[in-house]
Amino acid sequence: MRPRDDNEGLVYSSEHGSSCPTCQKPLKKCRCSKAEAVPKGDGIVRVGRETKGRKGKGVTIITGVPLAEKELKVLAKELKKKCGTGGTLKNGVIEIQGDQRDLMISLLEKKGFKVKRSGG
Repeated sequence: MRPRDDNEGLVYSSEHGSSCPTCQKPLKKCRCSKAEAVPKGDGIVRVGRETKGRKGKGVTIITGVPLAEKELKVLAKELKKKCGTGGTLKNGVIEIQGDQRDLMISLLEKKGFKVKRSGG
């Protein structure tokens, strides 16, 4: 068996369309190009409170956390457990039920993040 040349392989198929040069799978099924990217920002985690669209119920919003999706899920789970409430992760924003800003700021600072309180 001869070594594989990087320039070999299927490039386009009328059945699947373009193929990934790394894994040779159709681009729609390719997993290597969807590597977890850390969101770009100014490096400051912002902790605020929001009630909009929640019938007056407040939630603590944590934005700007420079972590990939998997690490962000783990962090959200840990923060919810520490404050004993529920919450969710939506589009890179952690939402924790209730006004937990002071607790979140102290927990995030202990983890080494630069944290600012946002909003009022």
